Amino acid sequence: MSAADLKAPILLLAMPQVMDPFFYKSVVLLLQHQDEGSQGFIVNRPTGVKVGEILEDLEIPWLGEESSLAFFGGPVQPQLGTLLFRNDDDEPAAETRVKVCPGVALTQHLGDLESLAEQPPPAFRLLLGYAGWDTGQLIKEILRNDWMTAPVRNDLLFNDDPEEVWQLAMESVGIDPAQLPSWTPSNDETSAN
Repeated sequence: MSAADLKAPILLLAMPQVMDPFFYKSVVLLLQHQDEGSQGFIVNRPTGVKVGEILEDLEIPWLGEESSLAFFGGPVQPQLGTLLFRNDDDEPAAETRVKVCPGVALTQHLGDLESLAEQPPPAFRLLLGYAGWDTGQLIKEILRNDWMTAPVRNDLLFNDDPEEVWQLAMESVGIDPAQLPSWTPSNDETSAN
């Protein structure tokens, strides 16, 4: 597999042997993949921080559900917020918004955040940070079987139960997660000897 074989956007599904706490059973929306490196967002890791609390610090009123939580998008620049949201394809595209796939866009623009906070879209994720890979790193991890790939599906990006997203994503490509070998740090150490 080469960098050219992996086309974004695509979902990356962490295999059970990925024990890194940031990525264990994570589902990553991969948005950029080039020879120079790769970038995406973990979409199934809610934080304990409410969207309203974050926006209050920015002096932006939040008119959405009070219980809405921000999500951990990845370990790189965790202070950077990105809004991933369901977007009507008929809606004119703002220069500050990037179309991810049909019906989904993202923005990091403060003005967009203010307008979306006033009228929150029906499905969204406020993602803190992002996941990044250096040159060739992601391909090596895929060849090592650390990641499966799956097509992007809106129901996985915005699932009401983020704990289920990994299992549903695996099932979307015909894999029964219960059939995958379980993996613990002691198994990993044993196999290395």
